[in-house]
Amino acid sequence: MEKLWYVVNTYSGHESKVQEKLLSRAQTMGFQDYIFRVVVPEETVIETLKDGSTKEKKKKMFPGYILVEMIMTDEAWYIVRNTPGVTGFIGSSGKGAKPTPLLPQEIDKILSAMGMTRMDVNKDLAVGNKVSIIDGPFKGMLGTIDNIDVEKSTLTVLIDLFGQETPVEVEMSQVVID
Repeated sequence: MEKLWYVVNTYSGHESKVQEKLLSRAQTMGFQDYIFRVVVPEETVIETLKDGSTKEKKKKMFPGYILVEMIMTDEAWYIVRNTPGVTGFIGSSGKGAKPTPLLPQEIDKILSAMGMTRMDVNKDLAVGNKVSIIDGPFKGMLGTIDNIDVEKSTLTVLIDLFGQETPVEVEMSQVVID
């Protein structure tokens, strides 16, 4: 079983409350190994006021929806589904059917707009880890993480290029852990 991202429908305007309740329930029920991150997709927009000044404002990208990174088991599905404020999973036909997870390209696009990556840097990435490059000019190559730049969301990966170990810089969204 692998951890994947799912879209959960909530009451509009209750996304942050549902996020708190879901994380709290996962903690108290001992499911932090199945329910990892709960994200309310938001973006920063610059709003021009009547007096001509500007103001930054957080705006929900998808009102009424949150993203949940989880391992889909019957118990984890039940915990998320029965959290107060949750109306259901997106991509489920109902009748107890498990939902379809987001594709890596879909979640990468949403998270990168928020300055995040689908990899949990503190848990998933470490110097010396083996990775596969899944996008960009080095797609299909295997390598070892040599450096992690959290600020820029990039990795320096050592790949074998013409029989020589060569460092290349890739975005975190362009690799998967082997």
